[in-house]
Amino acid sequence: MPEIAQIVKAFELVNNQGKKTALATVVYVLGSSYRRPGARMLVTEDGQITGAISGGCLEGDALRKAALAISQGKNKLVIYDTTDEDDAKLGIQLGCNGIVSILFEPIVEGEDYHPIQVLSDAISKREASLIFTVFSKEQQTQLGTFSYSNLPVSVRKLMVNEINEAIASRKSIHRDLMIDQELQHCFIEFCEPAISLLIVGAGNDAMPLAKIAKTIGWDVSIIDGRITHANTQRFAEVNQIIVGKPADIIDQLQIDTRTAIVLMTHNYQYDLSMLECLQRKDFGYLGLLGPASKRNRMFDELAQKEVVFSEDKIDKIFGPTGLDLGAETAEEIALSICSEIMTIITHSSAIKLREKLEPIHQT
Repeated sequence: MPEIAQIVKAFELVNNQGKKTALATVVYVLGSSYRRPGARMLVTEDGQITGAISGGCLEGDALRKAALAISQGKNKLVIYDTTDEDDAKLGIQLGCNGIVSILFEPIVEGEDYHPIQVLSDAISKREASLIFTVFSKEQQTQLGTFSYSNLPVSVRKLMVNEINEAIASRKSIHRDLMIDQELQHCFIEFCEPAISLLIVGAGNDAMPLAKIAKTIGWDVSIIDGRITHANTQRFAEVNQIIVGKPADIIDQLQIDTRTAIVLMTHNYQYDLSMLECLQRKDFGYLGLLGPASKRNRMFDELAQKEVVFSEDKIDKIFGPTGLDLGAETAEEIALSICSEIMTIITHSSAIKLREKLEPIHQT
């Protein structure tokens, strides 16, 4: 989702400048590849790019293919095969020992609903969505990118079971289907909203945490009771700054299972009050800065007030917050906190990749 937001923003800018564009999407991968299906790149007619479809080895050739799609005004599928010596001769040199299919879609001026609009709709709300990309590895017909609402009815009827499967499993899936007597392939992409990070505390150590979180594309909010600390001069790039007492502002906070909260005001009573308010919220991660003794004291005091967290919420509370990375500085601690948040929200293991027995990517 963060990459999609960047592409949508870039398109709005270049479209206002009257530049023609094309969207390049990784739609299928066989074997190993740096990027997986769903990776995207916006290309302008003058060679500007936003996003990425590889580690840099495909982008050069992709610029030429995108320019061709723009000039011809029609979708084009290009398959890069690292096992083919011709690709090596072209200088593509993927280096990942895989076959990567890229769909190029020109954004045609005057169309009411185009691929960028599909992406824009997908990020317009904090809820999961499906993006459908229909293409053919054997035919010339490349239908392109759709949302559920604008997916051709004939295609939608063929994929009722697959759509339900993607929603139930919360995973992207691939399916072959016959459309108008042509074999087509559909990539049904399950898209989660971006991770939202609520940093409760506007001290100096919150600044690197906000910076790292924004760099990796999260939505970041700063919450504090001090207007002298929680302001745009100190946190210029965050999405939202809220100043006030926990009980007064708790209902202003949009909290869901993709929301991570870190209590780090260095004001024990403020953190305790916020923790009490969060007892009735369904969050994805709650981190407490400080030692385990502080955590235990906070829960003991809340228990005396008969404020008790359910077991499923206790499993999402981490105090001390962060992974054991050997962190010492505020920047290193921020990295350890973001790393732990990502493992919890994405249900990952955080093991060393060389120790992982199954493929790195599952889609």
